[in-house]
Amino acid sequence: MARALYTTDKLGFAEIKQLIKAHCLSEMGREMVDKIQVMHQFDQVNKFLGQAKEFKNILLNDEALPIHHFFDIKSLANKARIEGVFLTEEEFYQVNASLTTVFAVIAYFNTRAGVYPNLEALFEHLPIEKIILKKIDQVIDQKGKIKPNASRDLLDITSGIAKAEQEARKKIDQVFKNANSNGWTADGSLTVRDGRLCIPLLAENKRKLKGFIHDESASGQTVYMEPEEVFSLNNKIRDLDFDRRREIVKILTALTSELRPYIPLLLSYHGLLSKLDFVRAKALFAIDIEAEMPQLVNEPLLRLVNARHPLLFLNFKREHRTVVPLNIKIDEKTRVVVVSGPNAGGKSVCMKTVGLLQMMAQAGLLIPADEASVTGIFKQFFVDIGDDQSLESDLSTYSAHLSKMKEFVERANGNTLVLIDEFGTGTDPQFGGPIAEAVLESLNHKKIRGIVTTHYSNLKVFASHTEGIENASMLFNNTEMKPLYILEIGKPGSSYAFEIAQKIGLPQNVLNLAKNKVSAGQKKVDTLLVDLEREKKEIYDTRIRLERQQKQVDLLLAENEKLKSYLEENKKSLIRDAKEEAKTIILNANKLVENTISEIKSSNADKEKTRALRENLNTELQKNTIKPVVTKQLPADEELKPGDWVKLTDSETTGQVIEIVRDNVVIAIGDLRTVAKRKKVAKVSRSEVPKEVRRSFSSNSGDIADFSPEIDVRGMRTEEALGAIERLLDRAIMMGFGNLKILHGKGDGILRKMIRQYLRKYEQVDRMEDEHADRGGDGITYVYLK
Repeated sequence: MARALYTTDKLGFAEIKQLIKAHCLSEMGREMVDKIQVMHQFDQVNKFLGQAKEFKNILLNDEALPIHHFFDIKSLANKARIEGVFLTEEEFYQVNASLTTVFAVIAYFNTRAGVYPNLEALFEHLPIEKIILKKIDQVIDQKGKIKPNASRDLLDITSGIAKAEQEARKKIDQVFKNANSNGWTADGSLTVRDGRLCIPLLAENKRKLKGFIHDESASGQTVYMEPEEVFSLNNKIRDLDFDRRREIVKILTALTSELRPYIPLLLSYHGLLSKLDFVRAKALFAIDIEAEMPQLVNEPLLRLVNARHPLLFLNFKREHRTVVPLNIKIDEKTRVVVVSGPNAGGKSVCMKTVGLLQMMAQAGLLIPADEASVTGIFKQFFVDIGDDQSLESDLSTYSAHLSKMKEFVERANGNTLVLIDEFGTGTDPQFGGPIAEAVLESLNHKKIRGIVTTHYSNLKVFASHTEGIENASMLFNNTEMKPLYILEIGKPGSSYAFEIAQKIGLPQNVLNLAKNKVSAGQKKVDTLLVDLEREKKEIYDTRIRLERQQKQVDLLLAENEKLKSYLEENKKSLIRDAKEEAKTIILNANKLVENTISEIKSSNADKEKTRALRENLNTELQKNTIKPVVTKQLPADEELKPGDWVKLTDSETTGQVIEIVRDNVVIAIGDLRTVAKRKKVAKVSRSEVPKEVRRSFSSNSGDIADFSPEIDVRGMRTEEALGAIERLLDRAIMMGFGNLKILHGKGDGILRKMIRQYLRKYEQVDRMEDEHADRGGDGITYVYLK
């Protein structure tokens, strides 16, 4: 494998590793982070990325992994290798706790077999030897102390100590009681000196008791005596304590010997714990930078979609600012991108973002970019950024750059990613430009991939007519003289030297003098670039505006289609119900007529009887006569307002006004929204609206007056919370509310991060802020709508 030239410090890779280390729980995990390096094997990179993605999914969407203890059992296993050496009680406790964690983790994944294949591979074929735990549990208790019944001899010794201590205490209590009653004792109670229980006696009474004096007070007025009656018992207790210690060493030595055959397995368990801590730290860092797993291909190419520099993203996040995302593609067709534009316009950040994210991906780290992004495999990274002047090697800045160019030209190939900042600078532009062009041409012949930033016009011209090389520029607002930090592929950019100089206040006579010294051709080229930049900005703004309008049109068309289907379905249903009702009315009418005729015949056409029957017929007819609906037509000078109930004049459809835009009225009909001309609607009172319509509208959408722009998602899972927030956001946008309040709680902050990341995808969202610290702080998010 070819040797790669890394300049990780200048790309920020070392800072990334430090941020990951901060998430590790153990020293073993931190050691693994220190060993992170760029990999070149596709399967290996894919496996590491898959592990990080799966662990991130566990942290966000699954029950917590039962990781409770991370002890360095490797050092304990190496200690236990040595014959005659034994592990202490605390060390056995650490082994026991670590193995309990290992077995709990394996059981966790066994209940989810096939869900996290890359993480399951970490312990594949790893045997579960619970006999180790069983042996330790027989000797060590849950607090890490040896059990009194760990052996028969230890139990006897422990019982003997307890019995002797009880007897000694009983005797010394008797002696203390007698001495106290005789007035020999000083103020106080029994005390311990040199590990022995003693009686505090007044110094003048010390000869009135037989015993051994262990200590006296600072004033000399009190002595601490161990009575002769308990002296022999205390000696016996001390001897038993020595026996107990010897027995514990014997037990621990035997237990260590039983553990010794399992040392290789213990080292495997140690490896699993280290890897879990390592992958967990990578997943937590991925959540911090809102990273995703890109699509990985076994080719030297990349396509970044909405990529952000992770370090810049974290800095901006603390300042509540947003990073402008980067979109760039490097493949067989566009092998080298030459980025030009003004100083401080984002050229170097663009290049560093590409280099750092590609290195992160090949190191098995998730990257802050959309899942649609694609990263390949590069065998070498050649980077030239900043001033590499060397006093030791007697190299100037430009000489150091040329030395690197020599290395690049000699050793680069089609699997190399080359990143060169401010290509060709450091010497006379008259000569630096041609040398840079020659180097770029040579590198292009080798089919390298890369990004070059420059101000040189000859490189822009060379890129415009050379296959495999593409111009790009950082967009600049030349009206406000502000960079936009947006990369535009396909056109070179101006350096805006004169414009920026004018803005910072350089005297006009100096500017005019400088302009006169620029050649006419160069002046013309730069003017064309500025005009082109302006046109590009106008086209970009127009495109964004048209895309928004198209989205609104598509939304209205979709809603109209839904409304049409809704009305068609209701029409069929109403006709069907009407036919059934008409059929019933006709059947009842036939029966009534037949009965009436029969009654008339039976009464021999009696006038009174006939008149009563005719009135009965009229009464039944009135029951089935449809009364004309009188709707209140909206006068021209009467204003509609959101919340009013209206009826469409060309149908019997009733809805509620959501918004009024000029001569158009946005109406909510259940879950559907439609737009009608003002003259096509008639205002109706709430009492005129059928109850089932009001009930349906209330259950599905709710009146504006009843709508609450506040939601509590504490305790919900991520997917459930995002679904509820999406429904609330839709209703708020439709009803014209300006902000929402989301209660998500603090916890470890993951739910808050996911909610904010999700809401940033909506163009209707203007910004998000935390609640005041006294009223909930970062446990509550305010969402402000445009």
